[in-house]
Amino acid sequence: LKTRLNYEVDAKYNLVNDSRLRFYNIYLEGRNLYNNLLTFKVGRISLFNNVSSGTYDGGNLLLNYEGYKLDLFYGANVPAYQKFEITSDWANNYVFSGKLNINNFKDFRIGLSYVDKNYAPQSYETIRLDENYDPIKYLIQNSSNQFKYASADVSYNLENKLNIYTRYDFDLNFNTTSRFELNGRYDQIENWGFNLYYNYRAPQIRYNSIFAVFDYGNTHEIEGGIDYKFNPNFTITGKFANVIYKDDNSQRATIGLNTKFGSVSYRKTFGYAGELDALSIYTARSFFDGFITPSIGLGYTTYKLSADDEANNIVSLLAGVNVRPWNVLSFDLQGQYFNNKIYQNDFRILFKLNYWFNVNL
Repeated sequence: LKTRLNYEVDAKYNLVNDSRLRFYNIYLEGRNLYNNLLTFKVGRISLFNNVSSGTYDGGNLLLNYEGYKLDLFYGANVPAYQKFEITSDWANNYVFSGKLNINNFKDFRIGLSYVDKNYAPQSYETIRLDENYDPIKYLIQNSSNQFKYASADVSYNLENKLNIYTRYDFDLNFNTTSRFELNGRYDQIENWGFNLYYNYRAPQIRYNSIFAVFDYGNTHEIEGGIDYKFNPNFTITGKFANVIYKDDNSQRATIGLNTKFGSVSYRKTFGYAGELDALSIYTARSFFDGFITPSIGLGYTTYKLSADDEANNIVSLLAGVNVRPWNVLSFDLQGQYFNNKIYQNDFRILFKLNYWFNVNL
């Protein structure tokens, strides 16, 4: 039995629906039964797929046999605020997904998947004109059909040399290609790494949404990257991308340094997506065999929609410490500061206690 709950209450003010208990996960699991043939979950489960990842109430069945894995899920959408309830309209709020993974080809993995998600929007009344142009009340009821996709993904991994991943999504509601993605990395040259990424994407629009009738443009994105490892503790990275919109384009450049002490990165965006400069610095270090881990991060961003517009600046700062006296018990304390023209000098302190009642290795 696995659970993940969250209880929240405002200690200073009385708020609507305060206090609140959220049930993020609560399910029964049987793992690797019948010589690793069967795994099942029943309850409130986290589901991960290409289209509609999230938390749902239902059942998950995983069958594993000689390089073939079949992952099936059927369930329903979770009520608002993760209440400990089950939807009363299962027929219009169900989610069904299935994925077949094929792993019995050397260095290859092939995946075929399908997802059908439904969510019934709340009906409402509005005023419309009849054939005589007299106002009448009209009940708006939209279909519950949201997403229906068929997908395929293929990966090829030649250890320490070449890694390629490709994915294709087809929208069965609109009968069109929704997404095509290609991601590759080459590592055969000592200390060097080369990345290439391509993405074609149409906006993911719900079939029962008013946005489905709008004219929209698809995007093409291509990005190339290179990294060099000076030694096991220092790696420098660089990337450049071009994004093509329906009638325009934009560019993005990133450079970074990753070390055992932390990371530093700078990002520059220009063109149709606006003018952006962002600098981020983060470091964390554990002492006394992980007993105490202080961390600090700083971010500064300036953005404007075009070169002639006024710039908006954002400053963010976080500093915290993690104390872990035992493997199953830890304390986290973090301060956060944020400042821009909307949230001026926003400061907050967060404290968290973690205790593992059971550790499943």
